[in-house]
Amino acid sequence: MSPTAAESTTTTERPASAGIIPKGAGLGVLLALLATVVWSGSFVVARALHETVPPIQNAFWRWIIAIVVVAPFAGRAAWRKRRLIRRHLGYLVLASLLGITVYNTLVNQAGLTTPAANMGMIMAASPVLMAVYERFTGTRLGVRRITGMLIACAGVLLLVGRGGFPTRFGAGDLWMFGAAVAFAAYSVLLKHRPHEIDGAVFLLITFLLGAVMLLPAYVASLAVQGGFAFVPDTVGPLVYVGIFSSAVAFLAWNRSIALIGAARAGVVYYLQPVCVALLSLALLGETLGLLGMGCMVLILGGVALSSAR
Repeated sequence: MSPTAAESTTTTERPASAGIIPKGAGLGVLLALLATVVWSGSFVVARALHETVPPIQNAFWRWIIAIVVVAPFAGRAAWRKRRLIRRHLGYLVLASLLGITVYNTLVNQAGLTTPAANMGMIMAASPVLMAVYERFTGTRLGVRRITGMLIACAGVLLLVGRGGFPTRFGAGDLWMFGAAVAFAAYSVLLKHRPHEIDGAVFLLITFLLGAVMLLPAYVASLAVQGGFAFVPDTVGPLVYVGIFSSAVAFLAWNRSIALIGAARAGVVYYLQPVCVALLSLALLGETLGLLGMGCMVLILGGVALSSAR
């Protein structure tokens, strides 16, 4: 992995308005798809570890592993840019809080009571929030993109409501809605990332700040819940989320946002419930049935309509 090279261009490129294809759109879509597929696995991991690793400890060790992976690529550059980092510290703290500390911790908390497939379905609401956030900043969405998003969103709601409009949500569902709000806000914040801070440095600093903000909660979790056993069944999944779901996926997602904007990348993100459902079926034995398959068709159809050239 060479994140510095991958982020050599700046993030000052503006997402295209409706009807205009941004430069690098194909690569942006592929990177968003890569991040979406890899993140789908993290929902399955959160669900698989819900009985063995407390949510806060899961999140903390994920970012520690991610820091170890990214530091060799970005440590020197981050030190050279330390004055620039201090200048933009407020922005970096906010991005870290939303995308690192809050988002992943809420996902792990939801995994205590919510099936992995449901987690992926609810997270599919975040692209709607991304588009709404971007619309408030002046980005035009276009009729086709809005229509596709509404179709995909209808598929998500039908899945959560088991064939009807959902009227009640469990605690895990509410935790996931909170995660969706945090992730959408983080994704829109990426549009305003200082262009002098390249992607690898940005990841390293946000991972560090996110882990520091998690540290008090981690210590409290150790005191109240105790630690967990470092055995292959726990370490293996944590290594996956630390390397792939953190370093690789966040790098791909952040670059995708720079190329095509949060709203367009969010359309690709609608594929996540499909990926999570397939992985949860294969690894956890969770099934969706005919209703779930029909809703997947709606989600895929909405994605295809919104992302068509």
